[in-house]
Amino acid sequence: MSSLRERIKHAARRTYVFGRAAGAALVLGCLEVFGSPRHRRYLAAGFIAGAVLLLVLRPPIQVVPAGEVGVRINRLTGALTVVPEGPALVLPLVHELRRYSLRDQVYRPQASATAEGAAPFQTVEGLSVGVSVTVRYAVDPARVGEVARRLPADVGHDLIEPVVDGVLHRALARHTVREIFTDQRAAIQDDLESELRGLLAKDGITVRSVYLGNVDLPEQYRKGLEGMLSEELATEKMRYTLQLKEKRVKESELDADAAKVQREKAAETAASEEIIAAKAREEAMKHVLPLKEKEIEQRRLEAEARKVQRLTDAEGDAEARKIETAAEAEARKKLADAEAYRIEATGKANSAQLERDSVLIARNPLLIQKTLADKLSDKIQVIVAPPSAGGFFAGGLLGMQAQARGPAPANGNATPAAAASDDAERE
Repeated sequence: MSSLRERIKHAARRTYVFGRAAGAALVLGCLEVFGSPRHRRYLAAGFIAGAVLLLVLRPPIQVVPAGEVGVRINRLTGALTVVPEGPALVLPLVHELRRYSLRDQVYRPQASATAEGAAPFQTVEGLSVGVSVTVRYAVDPARVGEVARRLPADVGHDLIEPVVDGVLHRALARHTVREIFTDQRAAIQDDLESELRGLLAKDGITVRSVYLGNVDLPEQYRKGLEGMLSEELATEKMRYTLQLKEKRVKESELDADAAKVQREKAAETAASEEIIAAKAREEAMKHVLPLKEKEIEQRRLEAEARKVQRLTDAEGDAEARKIETAAEAEARKKLADAEAYRIEATGKANSAQLERDSVLIARNPLLIQKTLADKLSDKIQVIVAPPSAGGFFAGGLLGMQAQARGPAPANGNATPAAAASDDAERE
């Protein structure tokens, strides 16, 4: 223990001496360089050239493309800053910018896709099989800082590939070729997805989905498996065929029983219907007979009512005809009385009118000429003129000329006025 302490102290003294010597040499070199103007110019030119080269190789402004997120790491303090898409300030020799894609990424283990590949999967039987696996994942945007701090820069190569390959080999080694190839593929896929999602979620990686594609088997095993599957399918088909035939036989028996029961039910129903119909007819007759009797009584009463109605109508018609006959006789009597009264009144009026006309004519003899001219005006044209010496030209018609002139000449020659009077009388 003491020797170890001595060795540590001796090493510390040697390191201290070497450090002091190196510091002194560095100070002397700096004094030599800065002491000469020519060396200072060379040093300034070299510093400027190095700064320009550094700015060209590492520009201070870098761009984070769309669909990605950047993490700026300060090399002096170790601080991390998440930078969104767009321009970002990155100082040379101070900052380091790491870019992480936020898009969904896909990993396909090509070495395990075929049975003859570099790293095929092993089953429980120890057989090498190839499975086409696709893992879709993405970086959690909320944990980018944690990913940059804890995980390597190439997440896909350094984290996703080894984890996925290890989980696939371990999970598929627990299953047989038959389970992977046929009936357990969906369950295996769900188990792989759940396991990978739980493992990678701790590191800020979100597993979207896991797909198992084509299963590649060795040629001989494939042929044997296909033959075995064909035999099993044939066996399953025969089993289902026998079950189907048994079900058909049972179906026929059930159909026969159902038909028998249906016929029995139909016969019972028909008998019940006949019994119910007979009872209904018997019950109906109890109500029909009184109804028929009531209908007969109703018809008899209706006939008597019609007889009485006809007698009443006949008596009413006879009374009406008597009243009409009496009314007609009374009306004819009143018409005869009215006609006799009219004739008597008309005769009296005519007699009175004739008396008035005779008085008026006696007073005015020219009214006869005017009246005659009015009556003959539609047949002949009459000119009323003052009476000549012989009197009115139609006096002969009225007997006035005979009274005025006396008897007619013997030779039978009449005057023109008399001739006109005769013509008018003939007309």
